[in-house]
Amino acid sequence: MAAAWPTHLPLVLGLLGLVAALLSHYIRSVASQVPDPELLPTPPPKKPDPVTSETVVFWGLRLWQVVGIFSMFILAIVILLCCIFKCRIPRTKKEIEARHAMRLAAKTYANTLETVPPLNELTEIPGAASSDSALQTVSEHVQARSVSSSQLPVVREEEEVTNPILTS
Repeated sequence: MAAAWPTHLPLVLGLLGLVAALLSHYIRSVASQVPDPELLPTPPPKKPDPVTSETVVFWGLRLWQVVGIFSMFILAIVILLCCIFKCRIPRTKKEIEARHAMRLAAKTYANTLETVPPLNELTEIPGAASSDSALQTVSEHVQARSVSSSQLPVVREEEEVTNPILTS
């Protein structure tokens, strides 16, 4: 017998075409839902470690060491400035008033010193005609003795003052 071709061949080919069209439509719709790896969302970045006192800041120094060095530097500057300018804030109202009174007293003392006449005017004898009779001050007396004799004065035994309590 000879091979017999089915007579309903166009129907089978039409069915195969329909299945192929449905299969391609299904593949296209499924393929559009598969995400592209480049467009996938990336995981969120890792949060940095919390800052603690043991966190290394720079040059291998920990945070507490850096804070300590910085505070010592600031303290040294404050102490230096206080020593140079001698600044001190009074603590109480009493100290403020005492300092004000001292300043007023120093100002009035300086003003009265300006009104005092020179020493040579104070040592002159009133009514004396010449300045030869003026009183000699202790410093002038010592200078006159040191000029006249370059050696120290020699004290003799008879000139020594004896204690009357010990001699009796």
